[in-house]
Amino acid sequence: MNAIDTNIQVYRFDSREPTKQQIAKQLIATLPSQVLLWQVGCEFLAASRKLAPVGFTEDQAWAALVYLQNAAAGVALPDAQVWTDAQDLQKRHMLSFWDALLVAACIRAGVQTGAESTAGCRTTAFTASARALNE
Repeated sequence: MNAIDTNIQVYRFDSREPTKQQIAKQLIATLPSQVLLWQVGCEFLAASRKLAPVGFTEDQAWAALVYLQNAAAGVALPDAQVWTDAQDLQKRHMLSFWDALLVAACIRAGVQTGAESTAGCRTTAFTASARALNE
């Protein structure tokens, strides 16, 4: 199972940055069997407000979320243990709360690989490292 970070999902719909948009689309197309993390879905809706200046409306953001759900093999819903796991990861590896929460959710969902994005839209696998961090 694979997971995609919020920024990559947002770049997919951001016409202001065509290079990042194309990279995001290519990356998403190459990862089979994707799971949509609950946190990513929520963050996507919040972050997509930045796309309003290019005409990406709230209705389009909701429609895009439905598309992401339908394209995914499933939606990884959180449970109470993910907070405990995130706290442990945060303390042991000095991760931000949000990164620790994402990594914990990936581990609990059985995600094997994932992709996150930096400002330059470079991608790095993070869950293989997350598994090592959790051991």
